Amino acid sequence: MIELHPVTLADKAWIDPIVLEENSPSADYNFGNIFLWDETYHQHVGRLDRRMVVLLRYEERPFFAWPIGGGDVVPVLEEMAAYAAAEGFPFVLRGVTADHLPLLQDVWKGDIAVTQERDLWDYLYAAEKLDTLSGKHLHGKRNHIHRFEEENDWRFVPLTEELFPACRQVLDQWLSASGEDEGDGVFDEYRAISRAFQHYEALGLEGGALLVSGQVVAFSLGEMASSDTFDVHFEKADASINGAFTMINREFVRRIRALHPQVQWINREDDTGRPSLRQSKLSYHPDRMVEKYMVELRT
Repeated sequence: MIELHPVTLADKAWIDPIVLEENSPSADYNFGNIFLWDETYHQHVGRLDRRMVVLLRYEERPFFAWPIGGGDVVPVLEEMAAYAAAEGFPFVLRGVTADHLPLLQDVWKGDIAVTQERDLWDYLYAAEKLDTLSGKHLHGKRNHIHRFEEENDWRFVPLTEELFPACRQVLDQWLSASGEDEGDGVFDEYRAISRAFQHYEALGLEGGALLVSGQVVAFSLGEMASSDTFDVHFEKADASINGAFTMINREFVRRIRALHPQVQWINREDDTGRPSLRQSKLSYHPDRMVEKYMVELRT
């Protein structure tokens, strides 16, 4: 029987081992993203055998995440479907990766409706490529770096609590430029980043800040998603400084590779369907994509 409760920081202790057992590069499963976006998705979590069950709600519609973990997933899926039926809402799974999809198609045959959710696909890049920016496709990125280095007195430092007020100024500037329209998800992201600052150490997040003439002009933070993948949750920079985004990207990856030599992949998460964000992520020429689907059980 599934027993669910609102997610709290205390849940990190039992969720982290389950995330490690799943060992997926997807950005959807690590505890940081679950907790940071809770004000948007109002999540309830619970454990069933060796798997985590997450029930989310968005725009008043409930749905489940894929039940990550170990052991036979079919009985857990059946329990989740039964729970949805008992509560009177459709059984919908979101964030289903291409690896998981064949299993659902095998279990429920033609009784499921599958919808590709391209806006939610994660962008994965080889960590070494983002470190060196080598190759002709990234020639423009290297030019941005060179110009930034020539024009600025800069340094990169680990992100600490003392830098949060200055980072908030960068964040507020981004919000003002983006517009405070909750409908496009900008304010949701603002709240998630604010939550990251508030619980930075408790969540075990790692980050870095880019300083120009002693002032913070960019920051980035994230956490390990799997044994070989680091998930960059957020990256913000002063867009008026040429190359600031490119530099914070490179320097943070270099720090992550130094701290975690086993990291082979950098997950820079999805583009939420924003044209400018998609263009930016594609400009780095992703090496892989984590495809995601919505699956609904027909009744």
